[in-house]
Amino acid sequence: MIHKLTKSSLALNALGRCLTNHISSLKIITRGIVSVEQGNDTDNNEVYDVIISGGGMVGSAMACSLGMDPKMADKRILVLEAGNKKVMEEIPDSYSTRISSISPGSATLLSSVGAWEHITGMRFKPYKRMQVWDACSDALITFDKENLQEEMAYIVENDVVVAALTKQLDTLSDNVQVKYRSKVVKYVWPMPHQADAVPWVKIKLASGDTLQTKLLIGADGPNSMVRKGLGIPTVKWNYDQSAVVAVLHLSEPTENNVAWQRFLPTGPVAMLPLSDTMSSLVWSTSHQLASELLELDEESFVDAVNSAFWSNENQSELIETAGSLFRGALSAIMPSAGSPRQLPPSVAGIGPKSRVMFPLGMGHASEYVRHRVALIGDAAHRVHPLAGQGVNLGFGDVTCLTRLLSQAAFNGRDLGAIHHLLEYETERQRHNLPMMSAIDLMKRLYSTSVAPVVLLRTFGLQATNMLPALKEQIMAFASK
Repeated sequence: MIHKLTKSSLALNALGRCLTNHISSLKIITRGIVSVEQGNDTDNNEVYDVIISGGGMVGSAMACSLGMDPKMADKRILVLEAGNKKVMEEIPDSYSTRISSISPGSATLLSSVGAWEHITGMRFKPYKRMQVWDACSDALITFDKENLQEEMAYIVENDVVVAALTKQLDTLSDNVQVKYRSKVVKYVWPMPHQADAVPWVKIKLASGDTLQTKLLIGADGPNSMVRKGLGIPTVKWNYDQSAVVAVLHLSEPTENNVAWQRFLPTGPVAMLPLSDTMSSLVWSTSHQLASELLELDEESFVDAVNSAFWSNENQSELIETAGSLFRGALSAIMPSAGSPRQLPPSVAGIGPKSRVMFPLGMGHASEYVRHRVALIGDAAHRVHPLAGQGVNLGFGDVTCLTRLLSQAAFNGRDLGAIHHLLEYETERQRHNLPMMSAIDLMKRLYSTSVAPVVLLRTFGLQATNMLPALKEQIMAFASK
């Protein structure tokens, strides 16, 4: 059973070991050879030092990060965004269902590019504790900073993050341009070591314009046209699950500084704080149950949400007895360890038209870079939302790639050269792959109610909860 549950995670780990142990010289040779269209007309085309394809949260952060780096001051940077400019003159009364858990490391990045002060001036909610527990047993684990003096992370609406980054981009017009409503129709890739080849990446827009860039950064999401155009293989699978998201009205005002997550046999359900009276729901479950939840009337939906967090119908006496004995043995060894259980708030209602669903899956590009091209964010990796790490992995990509490009610019090196781009790939894959493997394993381990597996995860969760040093390491890794 355990073998079946973990084989996909083991495969992902094997891929990670293979990727990070490549010989650099072999990478350089093979990635310079791509079977794509090439041309030799370079006249009347604007040439940029960096073009970022995609102006979402990660793409906009990349543009701000490069635009504010003193070593990149003389570089021409362009963002291509297919949608309209995201502005937020006034904060809307209703909360969006599209939210992100921003880690301290991501907040540091956003602060360094000047966007965090815009976010704090709009709307965000910090939380100081996270409680995770199993619906099939009494096992739980809590994560918090010492004496709840520091925030663990921040819940921010995606629209607020983009609007804050857009404000900051407006101040960087000297070396950063943004073309909104710019749809890319074709990329023409450079062929190294060929005298008649296009020297840069050529980008053809639906408007008829043609641009060139010394470095193309693909920040165009999980269905990345950049990644597909290069033919980069992707390891991916669907979880046969959908996430139902909604805005919840709490029964009564509370400090609401805890992120709650419960693992049901059908998938994890999370309640994340938005304000003292409202929270965001992320309920991962089967496609059928997700569709049924969308069709329920408000009262029935609220009852289902409360039951998901409070009901003990999935627990068994055998598991409870074994878990209690194991917990007692741990307490005898470490009497002062562990964290007290808290009860989640009850839900009274939902926001108008706030229920939506989307399918869940995982994906990872086997390569993050090619000659003059780098992938960041969801274009390079996609994860299950249970750990709230999706956008944080992308912001980590931004921090790493900015540092390496800044150093390359300082040393007078070609920004699109494969040598230093490979450093970015190696560093990020060494961080991203273990995180993705852990998330995938956790999802599979908790998607069953088979007694031996429930016992195994119960003991593991209780043991981890009694080891503060281990929890600190987990939080430190997740906060980057």
